[in-house]
Amino acid sequence: MKTYFRLLSFANPIQKFAIPYFIFTALAIIFSTLNLTLLAPLLKTLFSNSQTNLVTAPKNWYDVIDFFNYYAQLANQQYGTYGALKFVCIVIFISSLLGNLFRYFSQRIMENLRIHTLLNLRKAVFNNVMDLHLSYFSNERKGDIMAKVSADVQVVQFSVTGTLQVIFKEPLQLIAYIVMLFLISPKLTLFSILIIPISAFAIARIVKRLKQQATQSQQSYGTMISYLDEALSAIKIIKAFNAVDYIKEKFNIENTTYSKINRSMAKRQQLASPVSEFLGVSMVVGIVLYGGTLVISKQSELKAEEFILYIVLFSQVMRPAKAISDSFSNINQGLAAGERVLELIDTKPAINDVANATSVTQFNSKLTFKNVSFSYGERLILDDINFEIEKGKSIALVGPSGGGKSTLMDMIPRFIEPQSGEILVDQVNIQHLTVGSLRSLMGIVNQESILFNDTIFNNIAFGKPETSIDDVIAAAKIANAHDFIMNTEKGYQTNIGDRGMKLSGGQKQRLSIARAILLNPPIMLLDEATSALDTESEKLVQDALNNLMKNRTSLIIAHRLSTIKNADQIVVLEKGQIVEIGTHSELLIHNGVYKKLIDMQTFND
Repeated sequence: MKTYFRLLSFANPIQKFAIPYFIFTALAIIFSTLNLTLLAPLLKTLFSNSQTNLVTAPKNWYDVIDFFNYYAQLANQQYGTYGALKFVCIVIFISSLLGNLFRYFSQRIMENLRIHTLLNLRKAVFNNVMDLHLSYFSNERKGDIMAKVSADVQVVQFSVTGTLQVIFKEPLQLIAYIVMLFLISPKLTLFSILIIPISAFAIARIVKRLKQQATQSQQSYGTMISYLDEALSAIKIIKAFNAVDYIKEKFNIENTTYSKINRSMAKRQQLASPVSEFLGVSMVVGIVLYGGTLVISKQSELKAEEFILYIVLFSQVMRPAKAISDSFSNINQGLAAGERVLELIDTKPAINDVANATSVTQFNSKLTFKNVSFSYGERLILDDINFEIEKGKSIALVGPSGGGKSTLMDMIPRFIEPQSGEILVDQVNIQHLTVGSLRSLMGIVNQESILFNDTIFNNIAFGKPETSIDDVIAAAKIANAHDFIMNTEKGYQTNIGDRGMKLSGGQKQRLSIARAILLNPPIMLLDEATSALDTESEKLVQDALNNLMKNRTSLIIAHRLSTIKNADQIVVLEKGQIVEIGTHSELLIHNGVYKKLIDMQTFND
């Protein structure tokens, strides 16, 4: 129940919906119950042979049936049987109209509550996902995260808020029917309501394992979505390696597992309803036999029309009882999905602003690495790194694969944190600065161009939606991108497709550079920005990078000589340690690791 109430907290302010819903539901139940109660005077009017035997007015306000019988008989006496029939039908018509009108209002309010809850829950999940540290996404399946944000939240919406509707409405309806049954015949009602705990026990036994199966179902669905995402992202490689059948089989195995779990769940859920209905019908048969015997033998005060009304009312008792039992089978699936969603919401980012963190607005002197070390588990990645990057200088990071170059670069914008040592901006530890202000000092261009399924304009202006078209064009010209942009179908308003698939590698990279130029940061972080390009594209991109780095502090990871030979300083990393520092010409004379890398031209990260 703790999970349920926590999920329900996303409906706040719930009283805004609960109070009017309760009022309209109560009114709808009152009038719908009266519709059935009016069956007795209707039958009495239709089959009465006398207009003179007028019943006396009921003495007690709760004698609802006698109250309606009294006025039906009064109408029968004054206007005849046909007039009494019209009177009863008009009352039934008005009662039905009001009951359904209030039921409509209650359903609209509940739908608004459901949508409001879904909005808040999905917003909370997505916001928390966006705030999480990068290493979280390295350890989790993207498809599983997508399933939690989409499918799991949807399950919570319908099962948890649907159960809330049942909790509000069905018990009220059940109480209304039972009260009417007691008013008609307390003795028969005490006998008949024994079915309710028996039915509840039977349903509880059936749905006992549903929550465990629901959890397995959601996990399997997340895995399946993850396979789908991987297949769509890597479709070119899959076809190139003739791995289509392998991927199909991998997906189908998980799909089959998911289907088996759902089939088992459905079997239990669908068994609950027939069992409760069978028990209900069996009880009605027992009441007809038992009560009918009492009426026939004159051992009961019930009149024929009252006994018929009793049977009709009791047959309706099973409807809310059945709805309640069904909700118990559905809530397990909602709680299982809810626990997965709440687990994601409860995951805290590993990197946060410290108390009293200050904002930085400019970069004045230097960026310093001081005794910085980092490891993944027991594997040491960086070991006691010390060097400085002066303002306006360009520093190239080179070294064999696995030397720690990308790890070192990721520490500057605090994508990851050093396990020991400090990184200083103008002599201030970056952990004492707000993450947002720190990252605003930096522009990043990666080996893989990260673009969005949007227009060229919006991709360049990403993060600065208020930017003018003139500023975007100016940035594109500096990045050597303007000419190819103007040759596209709609120029800057051309949609580039998913991940920029309508563009070549060089074109995508130049858009990424234009985006960084528009940001106009004092520090640039360039991670293998030309490694995946052909010679012609590399020249255009390199020219764009040279334009980008003018008058800026730059840290460059590269493996091509053309990218790094003009750097002010080259830092050589090997096995997590700095083994050489110097200019291109100085390091060649030194005849060390850098010279060997130059000879092999294998600067890979």
